[in-house]
Amino acid sequence: MIATAPPPPTPTAPVAGHMTLATQLLHGRPPFLLTGERLVVRGTVSSFAAGQSVTVRFEEDGRTVETSRVSVLPGSDGTGRFRLGWSPREPGLVQALAGHTASPQLSAFTARTGSVRYVNPDMSEGARGPGVWVLQSALSALHYAVPLNGVFDEGTGQAVTAYRKLTGLERVPDTDAQVFHLLQRGAGAFHVRYPRDGRHVEADLAAQVLAEIEPGGRVRRIYTMSSGKPSTPTVLGRFRVYLKTPGVNSEGMVDSNYFIRGYAIHGYPEVPTYAASHGCLRVPIPDAPAIYAWVQLGTPVDVYY
Repeated sequence: MIATAPPPPTPTAPVAGHMTLATQLLHGRPPFLLTGERLVVRGTVSSFAAGQSVTVRFEEDGRTVETSRVSVLPGSDGTGRFRLGWSPREPGLVQALAGHTASPQLSAFTARTGSVRYVNPDMSEGARGPGVWVLQSALSALHYAVPLNGVFDEGTGQAVTAYRKLTGLERVPDTDAQVFHLLQRGAGAFHVRYPRDGRHVEADLAAQVLAEIEPGGRVRRIYTMSSGKPSTPTVLGRFRVYLKTPGVNSEGMVDSNYFIRGYAIHGYPEVPTYAASHGCLRVPIPDAPAIYAWVQLGTPVDVYY
């Protein structure tokens, strides 16, 4: 009898796989990175196979700016893992896309990360664009009084000054890498000293900032401020607003909220970064109407160092 050869094995169809792709070490609200910082991408493939690799493409503002092929390493649970990084030198919106080509073991599949905003940290009045929007959004998330318009205007400079005051930086109305690194960590929150005072105002004379506080000790808004100079210091203690006068008075005070004798929270044309008033709590004139509208007769005012 003549032996017949066994039929060739039927090829096994490749398994349908999938992949996840995520960025690491992102901080801030919203998350952002500074130009030159490394964007680290970590990927997971559903099944590991020897010799696997993926192609990772980095796009900035919709343009492909970097392409790399990276080997997939075995994970402890049968999956495949890979990791790589890239550092753009220009501000923009960056996204990573990864592709796994078909193989005898696995089908083709792709994945992408969310977009990451890269920011140039050196900003001053007159700057505009998405980077300014990131700055304003980060300050707003910490409850600083700041416009949300993508323009580094006077109001943005005042908010930056208030932020620098609370973080112990030089009191100037512009930004640098140090400011953004602190924002990435969520530093610069106002620490309420009298949370049991309900809806009230706190004036921190050491930091030269004013804060509106909601019931439960929740910070509503933080403003830059200038209190009484050494020769005419602001009185310390707990007071209540007893008189409110709208508009501009004969002393040039705008939207005044009096809390003891002639001492008031009010807008004024000059609000230095240091204590310079005759005893009142000066705030920038553009902020005065909002503060006046929020403060009520009887609102507690806590003044302290």
